[in-house]
Amino acid sequence: MPTIGALGTAVPAHRIAQSAVQAAALAHFAAHGADLHRYARVFDHARIATRYFVEPLTFFHAPHGLAALNQRYLQAALELGEQAGRACLAQAGVDASAVQHLIWVSTTGIASPSPDATLIQRLGMGRHTRRTPIWGLGCAGGVAGLARAYEYARAFPDQRALLIAAEICSLTFQSDDLSPRNLVAAALFADGAAAALVEGDTLAGGGPQIVATQSLLWPATQDVMGWQIADAGMRVVFGQRIPALVRASMRGVVTEFLATHGLGLDDVAHWVMHPGGAKVIDAYADALTIDAERLTHTSDVLREYGNMSSVTVLFVLDRFLRAGAIAPGEHALLAVLGPGFSCELALLRG
Repeated sequence: MPTIGALGTAVPAHRIAQSAVQAAALAHFAAHGADLHRYARVFDHARIATRYFVEPLTFFHAPHGLAALNQRYLQAALELGEQAGRACLAQAGVDASAVQHLIWVSTTGIASPSPDATLIQRLGMGRHTRRTPIWGLGCAGGVAGLARAYEYARAFPDQRALLIAAEICSLTFQSDDLSPRNLVAAALFADGAAAALVEGDTLAGGGPQIVATQSLLWPATQDVMGWQIADAGMRVVFGQRIPALVRASMRGVVTEFLATHGLGLDDVAHWVMHPGGAKVIDAYADALTIDAERLTHTSDVLREYGNMSSVTVLFVLDRFLRAGAIAPGEHALLAVLGPGFSCELALLRG
């Protein structure tokens, strides 16, 4: 089975306390005639202490057009993606020229050529490097990208694939959007990048094996989560029924997936869940009967970094691996939710 050789992470320079974001957001909305103080509790209940942004808070007080925001996204995503990629390769002790495939995951900006073309050159990868850009999967992109890397490494067991996910979620804040959903987004989202090196069987080191992956799309749920492209940029879409969908469906989805590999819920030693928000974490715990302490890494990443969309679950996995938590023979399950409404799962074995 392909293995995860190493992970690398990166965040921008501006580390900002949740209380500072709350004060700035409420002041901004009030200055534009919208009194949303009754929604201030979303900041308090988000279970986030700090986040990282590519710009200081003053940047978000003024409107910026889609073109300017997208240009800033491209610059920041490349910088953070390169940092994460270099950190991952250094951790693995692998030269970039020894990687045959680069998978790029991002949804918070648009570019053609996609950023992977630039990263291949910046990282020093070969000119015959295969490239797969993945756009539009939002929070689900991290595990979906890992799944594509797994499939490539299975097809070419003597080769490596490097996954890089980068999201600049802060730039999706709309200064002229005075809706509660824009305030809720301001209480959750953040910026960051992560990279994972996936190696084929003949190169496999001591990292966890990727045993299997699964994609799931719930029918008639396209309005639950996603982004709308407006003249001023990207506007977030997320429905209030996400936690209810998780509680109603997640247990059956995970149980069925595990059963195809002769496993049950009790065989999962480690739950590597995407911390989309405090309510989603609680819904996971309820649906799968997971004790809060088994979601410590998930909750810690949310508290320290916020929701970085596709990047976040890789930060959680990095916590598990650095702690040496996944012992030989133990199973870990990665789970994320994304636009569609969709779910991506990946089963690991130590």
